Formats: sequence, structure tokens, C-alpha cells
Amino acid sequence: MTVDNFPDADVAVESIDPTTLKDRIDAGEEVFLLDTRAADDFNQWQISGENVEIINIPYFEFLTGDVDDELVADIPDDREVMVLCAKGGSSEYVAGLLKERDYTVNHLEDGMQGWARIYESQELNADTAATILQYQRPSSGCLAYLIISEGEAAVIDPLRAFTDEYLEDVQTHSADLTYALDTHIHADHISGIRALTAETGAMAVLPAPAADRGVEYDQSYETVANGDTFTVGDVEIDVVHTPGHTTGMTAYKVGNVLFTGDGLFTESVARPDLEDPEAAKNAAETLYESLTEKILPQAADTIVAPAHFSDAAAPNDGTYTAALGDLQESMDALSMDRDEFVEFIVADMPPRPANYEEIIATNLGQRDTDDDEAFTLELGPNNCAASDEALTGD
Repeated sequence: MTVDNFPDADVAVESIDPTTLKDRIDAGEEVFLLDTRAADDFNQWQISGENVEIINIPYFEFLTGDVDDELVADIPDDREVMVLCAKGGSSEYVAGLLKERDYTVNHLEDGMQGWARIYESQELNADTAATILQYQRPSSGCLAYLIISEGEAAVIDPLRAFTDEYLEDVQTHSADLTYALDTHIHADHISGIRALTAETGAMAVLPAPAADRGVEYDQSYETVANGDTFTVGDVEIDVVHTPGHTTGMTAYKVGNVLFTGDGLFTESVARPDLEDPEAAKNAAETLYESLTEKILPQAADTIVAPAHFSDAAAPNDGTYTAALGDLQESMDALSMDRDEFVEFIVADMPPRPANYEEIIATNLGQRDTDDDEAFTLELGPNNCAASDEALTGD
């Protein structure tokens, strides 16, 4: 029997779609999850929340069909239990075994792959002559943005897996997509700029130092450098080069909104080791300069709109954004001197994103990756930030 071929459950089990689970969590409902993936997969990424209780019992422990009291000792019999796995196969089988033992149980439709397909958008409350949508992927914390003004649109840091969502929103707002921009060469997800430009004829845009890493696209693209400006409808997009996370890391500014990419998050700052692990200390020094010379001098009411959020981030009016002045007050890293900052950042970095080398190669155009493989490569947390546990002054 293979991982994708499980016995059929002997009893019918209700399935819950991932969006319904997300709605329950967002509504504050207490949720108990039994994750039946292998321990390594569970430890890498899982569904979390203040009102989520989760345990891990790998599916293979249930394959004998003999569910003894010791195996289920930590599974409550007085509340609803939702079983989940990678794709929805083993969870239905395990849920069936529990139902036979009179548990109140259901299972997550399509498993963690279904959870990874949840993609939501929320409009930013910004002082600008444009409509700005923030796209949120709760499974990985990835954020992307759509800027719409006077019949034109630009998308920042799009994910290839959700190309259709951007195009639907562009159409809904009666606009044409003119630019697809990346803030840098991403290490955690497959970029959608080439898919979008192939679909629409929009221009792909990369920071010049990002392209210098060896971009090999089959289609044309433009590069931008610090101080450049281009126009979408009635708004200008200003280019602010903020290296540190990568050599090409670049922020884009529209009105009072600063799209910081992976340079500054609402709960942390960038990690400096994904482009060249051997040069992490030098990159951390560069990041310090970018923060202190390019980002922090911006007005205190500047809205920081990052490319990622973690479990430590709290939504603000439904979006993962924050006023720059508030971040300066709450985030310890933004008040450190250079030496303290560098020492702290390089000493406390989380594990690198899963498959980051393959993802980088794909985003450079050096590796061919089809849609199914691309989706699989980027499953899991983004891990593009320095540790957020000690960066805030809570």
C-alpha cells in the first residue's frame, strides 16, 4: 500500500472544506485537529491559531485497523475532532476508525494541500489615488498586492499558483494589467510575473541587481533601480533599493504605502542568508544600512506593506500592515546599533524555506518547473524573516 492508497473507511465520514475551517478559526471557534502526517512534515508546518489545539499521530499507526485506548488517549471524546493529512486520503480512513469508536469526527477535504490553496484579499485603507488589494495566503504567510488606478493595474510579488485570482480582480475593476513586479528573487514561492505577462502582455519588472543574479527568461522584462519612477493610472510607483535580504531587494512606494517585500515585516526584519549563506554577516550590515537610511527616514504614518506575515503578526483592519512609526516603537531590532543588530540577526535565524534552492532557480528562469511541481515545492512556511520571537518589545 502506497502513501496515496489507503483502505476505505467502513463508515461514512463528513468532510469539511478548508475555507470553512478557516472561517471557524477566524470566528474564534475552538478547534481540535488531529494531524496524521509524518512527524517531520507536521513539525515543518501546521495549522495554528490561539483557538486551535492540534496533536500529531502519524497515519501509519492506524494502518493495522486496531485502534487501542493508548493510541487515542490524547484525542478528546467530548468535542468535535477534525482529522487532516497531506491530501485527504489517510485522514478519511483515520476519521472512519474514530467514528466507529463513537467519536464526533470529520476530516479536512484535500488536507494540507487544500489548506494551501486558500487565498483571500482585503483592500488597504491608504491615502492614495488607487485601490490597493492585499492578497493573503494563510498556509505560508505570503502576501501580494494589486494596485488599480484609472483603468490600469500593477501587481507586486504575485504567486504563480494564483494567477487567475489577480486576473479576475483586474477584470472586475475594468482595468488592464500593465506591470507585474517582483521586489526580489523569492526563495519561498514561485513568482507569477512571467505567467501574468504571458497571459496579458503586461511588462515584467525586476530590480536590476536581481536580474544580475543570472535571470534567464524566455520573455522580455524591464529592470528598475533606486530612484526610478513609473506610472499606473494616476499614481506613481517610486523605486527604493533596500538590499540586505538579497542584493536586489527593492521596495516600491505608492502614496503613503511602502511595499517593503522581505526587507521589513510588521513583526520582524529580513534574514540575510538566503542568497549567499557565506556572506550573511555582510548582508546583515547592508540590511541595517537599508533600514536606517532608506526605510526608517520615511514619514511615521507610512504604511508598511510587507511580502510576508507570520503567526506573530496581528492583522490591522483585516490586513497585515502597520504604520512605520508604530513599528519603530514596538520592534527592538529597529532601535539597535549596527553591531548589536548584526550580531542578533546572524545568531538567531530559523531554518531555511523548504526547497529554497529549487525555488530560486525556478524564479531565475534557470530551472523548468511545471505548475504541479511548483505548487508542491512551495508548500510550508516561508521562513524568510529573522526570528520574530525576540524582535518585538512585548
